Amino acid sequence: MGRGRVQLKRIENKINRQVTFSKRRSGLLKKAHEISVLCDAEVALIVFSTKGKLSQYATDSCMERILERYERYSYAERQLQAMDVEANQGNWTLEHAKLKARVEVLERNQRNFMGEELESLSLKELQSLEQQIDSALKLVRARKNHLMFQSISELQKKDKLLQEQNNLLAKKVKEKEKTMNQQAQWQQQNQELNASSVLLMQPLNYSSYELEAGGGGEDENISPANRPNTLLPAWMLGHLHDQ
Repeated sequence: MGRGRVQLKRIENKINRQVTFSKRRSGLLKKAHEISVLCDAEVALIVFSTKGKLSQYATDSCMERILERYERYSYAERQLQAMDVEANQGNWTLEHAKLKARVEVLERNQRNFMGEELESLSLKELQSLEQQIDSALKLVRARKNHLMFQSISELQKKDKLLQEQNNLLAKKVKEKEKTMNQQAQWQQQNQELNASSVLLMQPLNYSSYELEAGGGGEDENISPANRPNTLLPAWMLGHLHDQ
């Protein structure tokens, strides 16, 4: 198995840090020599340890010549950067002036649209301003009408939906009332049937009927076929009593 990847952070252990520095410095010097030989490049490498010890490598041991070349290049690079900065500053100044003039024109146009500072405008400029305002007003009105129609359409849809819901609820209420009325009728009919059944089940009092009919001697001769029904309802008994 190969060695795992080393995390790039400061090594806290002093001994391990020194050993790693020595190994990596040797490898770095070796890589600098290899790139100078393989690629015919001028390489200068300077390394200072934590204790200030210098380690260096230069192609053909010409460190001074390489550093001098570096200084010339750095100076030329700085000069070019300074020229670019000056050019950029000049461009930015010109751009700032253009933008400032543009902002002033826009602010003046805005004041003109508000009906201010119209004295300096010619007849042609006033006519152009009027046309622009009319065009803008038409666009504003068209947008307003569109929003109003859209709002009315949405309200109509909501009204239609509410009406449908109201009709559905009214239908359910009617069905509920009809069901309740039917149940009330059924309950009343059941109560009447139950009352009639109780009256029909009550026995008839013969002695009272005979006394009310006018004595027992005559009733004894009544045949069984002519005797009253023992299960007559109360209203029939009352009728016989009245007779």
